[in-house]
Amino acid sequence: MTGIVPVPADYGPWLAELKTRIQAAQQRAALAVNRELVLLYWQIGRDILARQGREGWGTKVIERLALDLRNAFPDMKGFSPRNLKYMRSFAQAWPDAEFVQGVLARLPWYHQLTLLDKLRDEPLRRWYVAKAIEHNWSRNVLVMQIETRLHERSGQAVTNFAERLPAPLSDLARESLKDPYRLDFLGLREESQERALEDAIVHHITRFLLELGAGFAFVGRQVHLEVGGEDFFIDLLFYHLKLRCYVVVELKAGAFKPEHAGQLGFYLTAVDEQMRAAHDSPTIGLLLCKSKNKVVAEYALRDSSKPIGIAEYQLIEALPADLQTSLPSIEAIEQALADEADGTEP
Repeated sequence: MTGIVPVPADYGPWLAELKTRIQAAQQRAALAVNRELVLLYWQIGRDILARQGREGWGTKVIERLALDLRNAFPDMKGFSPRNLKYMRSFAQAWPDAEFVQGVLARLPWYHQLTLLDKLRDEPLRRWYVAKAIEHNWSRNVLVMQIETRLHERSGQAVTNFAERLPAPLSDLARESLKDPYRLDFLGLREESQERALEDAIVHHITRFLLELGAGFAFVGRQVHLEVGGEDFFIDLLFYHLKLRCYVVVELKAGAFKPEHAGQLGFYLTAVDEQMRAAHDSPTIGLLLCKSKNKVVAEYALRDSSKPIGIAEYQLIEALPADLQTSLPSIEAIEQALADEADGTEP
């Protein structure tokens, strides 16, 4: 019987290193292929634009070109008339060759189509290009961020970060918050109370982290703090990997009140004293409320010694009041689906 060959003690770490190197090489190869494909499509689109400008030929020639290219390269996808028209639009939307080669080619082709389909303003497209590259967004995440108008909400929370945090940490912290936060994925009614809101957020924590933005890591809910022999509980606690600090999130089902800032400031002091490590930046707070008076919020933060942001949340997408009242509730939808499954009439 053949004996089992013993595995050297350093085999495991060596294998892990090889896997990492192979995966990195695969990723570099995929990025290189994508870059060449995007540049090729941009060049084809530019050529189509130039020929149309000189000769005035239109759609029928694009259809003929698509047929000829597919016949010449039967194993290569992407030469449909529709995609050729996208190439033309792509080149028209991005005339700057240096930007296409240096920045835009880092995004996959289907990201490019999303940007073309959903955005008409070039500065706005450039903003989403930068964010997609910075945070490595998938196409679905890019679509969601555009549709929820992230550019209008980023950095819009009322904060005192400029006065309470050193630069450039204060700028990064401000850009890490938004207003309002879109929580329509929770499936809650507008009158939902704080505990129901907290329960739903924890149940949908992945979606909530996506809405919070890049860098947030979930630490826990109802995190216990003991101060002077008394018990206190933080609604939600996060850690921000870029800011290198804890983030205390408090939920308020009603309108913002000045005393909310005092309570949150107390929690920040406790976290700084009991949980913050020597290398951590000062803990910041985010107060999420159903509504706020901006002037009242600014007054409340003016004399606060702790870095706090105040923002609203929306449980349903902003719609005209008359249209909102016509929307069915979650319960009604579930009942209709149940009736359909049972074969009964709603």
